[in-house]
Amino acid sequence: MVELTLILDGASEPRGQGETSLALAGTPNLDRLAAAGTLSRLRTVPPGLPVGSETAIPALLGWRPPAPVDRGALEAAAIGLGLGPGQRAWRVDAIGADGGRAAAEVAGRAAVALQERLPHHRVRRLRGHRLLVSGPPPLPEAAAGPGLLPWPEGTVPPRLLDDATAVIAAPGAAAGAARLLGARAIVPAGATGGTDTDLLAKAAAASEAAVAGALRVVVHVGGPDEAAHERDRAAKLAILERVDRELVPPLAELVRSRDATLRVCPDHGCDPRSGEHDDTPVPCLLWRLSSPPAARRRRLTEAAVAGLPVLEAWGSPMEAAA
Repeated sequence: MVELTLILDGASEPRGQGETSLALAGTPNLDRLAAAGTLSRLRTVPPGLPVGSETAIPALLGWRPPAPVDRGALEAAAIGLGLGPGQRAWRVDAIGADGGRAAAEVAGRAAVALQERLPHHRVRRLRGHRLLVSGPPPLPEAAAGPGLLPWPEGTVPPRLLDDATAVIAAPGAAAGAARLLGARAIVPAGATGGTDTDLLAKAAAASEAAVAGALRVVVHVGGPDEAAHERDRAAKLAILERVDRELVPPLAELVRSRDATLRVCPDHGCDPRSGEHDDTPVPCLLWRLSSPPAARRRRLTEAAVAGLPVLEAWGSPMEAAA
């Protein structure tokens, strides 16, 4: 049996200040699965650890991080960057004048200037405001200059998986976590990590991975988190509705054709009012072909799981969500 997981990065939100994006989005295909499937409430971030994809995605893949995860290592693995002996990589964010994410053109200029100040290191542009510095440690003080915010070093995920697990994602935390954990990372053409990502390409890659023999296929969609960071509720709703139209139906068909199971959940919350992550347990759906016909109206929302016990995502996540 193939296990399918759809991770909606940053899709959930804290309750108490109006309807959440999951509640507001028009998702009729997902609603039908939720009405027939099983809902649960998952803790994806171990207590005391930073809230972010670098923590939550490894947890959903079955590894509980014991300490903050090294985001630089994830970003390097995501782009296939090989580090020589005694070298390491650091994620550095370009920060705008308002303290938020710098615009892409500002980040580009920051990368050029930083490379000039770090002649013994390599500075690479990632997506948006993200930079990657690699070379001999320690990270030079210049990387923490005005308009730059380096991520701290941390623990690196161990190799616990193998290529029986395939992760479909854009270059970023999900692909990096997959490679470091030993899974197969597949980056389809057009997978951007943003709201413009090619969801049909991700659906096709998921089907190809299952046909090729993967026992576990994970599809990551980063758009909801990116939209929330930009404080753009409309964009967050739009990407959730695109997922429902373009990704949920082919994944459901894959369940039908291969006697599979499908789990759908955010990795963590991200509030479009503040642009900040939160560690509230997330709603999770488990659906399989043997699920009874929909006899009730139920949706994958924070309110729908509010009264359920909190389960831990790491360990045996499919069992936890069952």
